[in-house]
Amino acid sequence: MTLHCLFLATVASLLSLFDQKQDVASANQFFQQLDHEQFTDSKIQFTNDVPVDSLQQQVWYWAAEWLYAQQDYEQAEQYALKALKKYHPQNPELADCQNTLACIYVRLSDFTKAADYARQSVKIVMRGGNHDDISSSLNTLAGIYMAGYQAKEAEQIILQAIDHANQVDNPGRKAIILGMASEIYHSLSNDQKALSYAEEAIKIEKKLGRQPKLAIRLSQKGSALLGLHRYKEAEEIYRQVVPELKEMGNYHSYAIALNQLGMSLIGQERYREAIPYYQEAASLFSKMGDLYNEIHSHRGLYESYWKLNPDSAKIELDYFDLLKDSLYKQSTAQALSRYHAEFENNRLQQENEEMRATHRTTILIAIAVILVLTLLGWWYVRRIHQKEKEHVEALMREIEQLRKETVSNQQSADAPPATLIPDEDRKFLMRVVEVVNEGMAAGQISVENIASGLNMSTQTFRRRLQMTAGETPKAFISAIQMEKAGKLLKENPDLSILDIAMHCGFEEASSFAHTFKRVFGVSPSQYRN
Repeated sequence: MTLHCLFLATVASLLSLFDQKQDVASANQFFQQLDHEQFTDSKIQFTNDVPVDSLQQQVWYWAAEWLYAQQDYEQAEQYALKALKKYHPQNPELADCQNTLACIYVRLSDFTKAADYARQSVKIVMRGGNHDDISSSLNTLAGIYMAGYQAKEAEQIILQAIDHANQVDNPGRKAIILGMASEIYHSLSNDQKALSYAEEAIKIEKKLGRQPKLAIRLSQKGSALLGLHRYKEAEEIYRQVVPELKEMGNYHSYAIALNQLGMSLIGQERYREAIPYYQEAASLFSKMGDLYNEIHSHRGLYESYWKLNPDSAKIELDYFDLLKDSLYKQSTAQALSRYHAEFENNRLQQENEEMRATHRTTILIAIAVILVLTLLGWWYVRRIHQKEKEHVEALMREIEQLRKETVSNQQSADAPPATLIPDEDRKFLMRVVEVVNEGMAAGQISVENIASGLNMSTQTFRRRLQMTAGETPKAFISAIQMEKAGKLLKENPDLSILDIAMHCGFEEASSFAHTFKRVFGVSPSQYRN
């Protein structure tokens, strides 16, 4: 068992002990372990005269924070709600618990509750005037905007959060906010700013000695460096991060980092050195069943072998094309299946019966039906994407209105919460779109990564998506990539095709163009013109 796994087991055991005893001794043991791992902002210790309600409030609140950090969002929700009941309505610390619940519900794709708790939290902290609390609540709002793929709005909020954070001496909080700023500017393709914020956050984490959080800041810096094509510096980052990910047992992120390390070496024309990293990554992705990232591993092997061994390069290219074709065929088959189910199903069944009865030319009718289905499918995907976009925009407008109201302190404290997205299935699909968009910005859009971002197992994610949208995860992810590509081509004439490819999760223009033409029927350049 690794040290990280041992720590998780110890904290879980101490939390269970407190739930049983609910006394000062078990509470102090719980906080002593969190402090040992530098999880809390400062040391927390209780005396024997502390009321039980206060113990429950603090332990359950920090349990929710800890479970959230472990991505156990359902358990985090339970403890946060238990803690919430123990706060007096006039207690300013109530805002912290509401803020935590807002973060939890974003991860659980319940944006109505997330916005409601974020609204309540901001109202309290704005009235209190505590800059530290305000910066934390604004950081949560910025995260909600990022989850809705509204980076420009998130930028405005995070800059306000930084201003408030600069008014107080809480370096741990500031590092988190700067890290969020780095992510936001990376998604805006302003990687120079993303790098600046990441480096500032890294300095703080080093000074605080928070090694686990330092790894996160370094990963943010690595993403910015790759975006700037500063491959040598990115290599140094990944050589530090890769063994840490392996030690933590996060093999999927480890394999992705191997691919990125290989990319940084290819950028320096160190092809032979890149090969073993891509080989190990390809093997891991194959075992995981992650076809998308395995494709990128073999593309990297092809590029690495090209100037070293043309025969090996040809083998990797053939395998690369085979995997791409397999991915495309799976997506196409699933798309046609869904279109058939959602459009004209009864009519087509009747036509098929008539065909069998009259013995008409089966092949010609089948071709006609496929063409009709394809056209209907294209229209339907565009319509669904537009509706999802409208829902996300409506959500972001609601949050923007909330921010304005709370900043100006014009909205009354008892104002009823707005209903944002009542449709559970639509909320789930929107959340999938959000997580995929986040993954594209980070270069991590495998099925496993998306499922993890949704706090689901891979199998649960597959079943839920199939039941809700009639899609496999890979087909749905591919559709989102292509939708973003079309939007970028229309709205960003100054971006090169390679830049757009990288924004959509592709690592080179030829692969992007190949996939784009299969989906839209024209090359990216033709589509733009």
